[in-house]
Amino acid sequence: MTGSVKTKIDAFFLTNSQGSMESYQHVMNQAMETLKSAVLANAPFSGASPQLVKEGLEAQFPEFLPEAAGSPREVFHKLSSAVADHAVSVHHPLCAAHLHCPPMLPGLAAEVLISGLNLSMDSWDQSGAATMVEQMVMDGLCRLFGLYEGDGVMTSGGTQSNLMGLLLARERAALKLWNWDIKKQGLPVEHHLLKILCSDAAHFSVQQAASVLGLGEEAVIPVKTDAAHRMCMNDLEEKLKQLKKEGKVPFALIATAGTTDFGAIDPLEKMSQAAKQYDLWFHVDAAYGGGLMMSDQHKHKLKGIDEADSITVDFHKMFYQPISCGAFLVNDRSSFSYMKRHADYLNPEEDDEEEVPNLVGKSLQTTRRFDALKPFLSFQLISRSDWSEIIRRTLSLAKDAYKMLEHDSSFTVMHKPELSTVVFRYTGDGMLTEDAVNLLNYRIRDRLLANGEAVIARTKVKGHACLKFTLLNPLAEAEDLSKLIQRIKEIGQNEWRRLQNEEGRS
Repeated sequence: MTGSVKTKIDAFFLTNSQGSMESYQHVMNQAMETLKSAVLANAPFSGASPQLVKEGLEAQFPEFLPEAAGSPREVFHKLSSAVADHAVSVHHPLCAAHLHCPPMLPGLAAEVLISGLNLSMDSWDQSGAATMVEQMVMDGLCRLFGLYEGDGVMTSGGTQSNLMGLLLARERAALKLWNWDIKKQGLPVEHHLLKILCSDAAHFSVQQAASVLGLGEEAVIPVKTDAAHRMCMNDLEEKLKQLKKEGKVPFALIATAGTTDFGAIDPLEKMSQAAKQYDLWFHVDAAYGGGLMMSDQHKHKLKGIDEADSITVDFHKMFYQPISCGAFLVNDRSSFSYMKRHADYLNPEEDDEEEVPNLVGKSLQTTRRFDALKPFLSFQLISRSDWSEIIRRTLSLAKDAYKMLEHDSSFTVMHKPELSTVVFRYTGDGMLTEDAVNLLNYRIRDRLLANGEAVIARTKVKGHACLKFTLLNPLAEAEDLSKLIQRIKEIGQNEWRRLQNEEGRS
């Protein structure tokens, strides 16, 4: 390879050469300017339609693989106008639709190191010290959640963590009930008897996991929720007795610590007792509410979580880390043996004898990013008292929104917030028909999005169309929500008049 060719190629990769470092810095500066313009946007969204965004992207980048490369300045300028300008701004106080947080600065700094180092967490010889960082994070998390004999692994998020919890529960049940090793022998003939119990407000990933695991969605038995949207223990008891009577085999009980819509936390202590009584694997999906453990004021809401056999935690929700960043914890570290496999080229059995820490044995993934660096760096750079204050401010904002809506006769609030979501309906003067109210609530959400004014969520409660604030921005103010609520009223009134005119013309 000639010197000139090597010098040119150097500019495409990260090395210690001066040319490489200059190219890296130039590209990163362009990326930072693009990000800055997106974060400084005055609105949470541009309001552009999917078709308009698609056309703009194709106009700026007509070729997927152009023959000639553009300059970084030119390409990033196009990227800014075609992508960043039409991205939803999670940093904006009126972006409040989903469990989607503005990321902390230490997490963003960690992302730079993660991508630059480009380590893979499956084996020690692909990660080195990164393996020790992840294990330190897992050990610390286990102590935080009271799992003193436990272990864990980083995941892509709650869906993967819930799948892992049910995978381990299924393996344990088959071995204990029928001395059957599903990992080696496949599903036993009795697998159709296996049942999972969760509340009717649990995350859809429970059904998804049951399907992936070959048990089928009908293996999931929904348990009624009470007036506070928490699992009803009386109905759980009835369901368990009925399943036993029918000859079915309940093997897993799923608690939700923070439901997606209402932020409700199931009665963890009582559920753990029921799990012990019926010999069920007790999994707690704390993807949303797990961050409460960082708050001295609110962590009591998770009392009983230390009795779980496994726990789902998402750092990209109430731990304020960049997506994706989740964790799966087990109370007994030996539980990972249900899924561990060896590959001679990756984690041979000889490595176990020499205690080489190959993390692939705890994961459904092989190639896996060094995502543990994000919470690790954030924990090192942000004090416990500051973490607690961030959680307090986030939950306090939901209480403020609740009070505003509760005291306004144009709205019906569907619950008192437990975490940081507020579900409500615009009901106008109270004289509107149910069909009209449903239609108006959908139109309000769509109008706000199309205008680029706010990004809020839509959902249904017992078939009734509702709106939802999902508040995960500790920098938002009550004044921001007050103005938004007034705007929702204005749009509701305008859409009602428009609806009447439409009906008059028909």
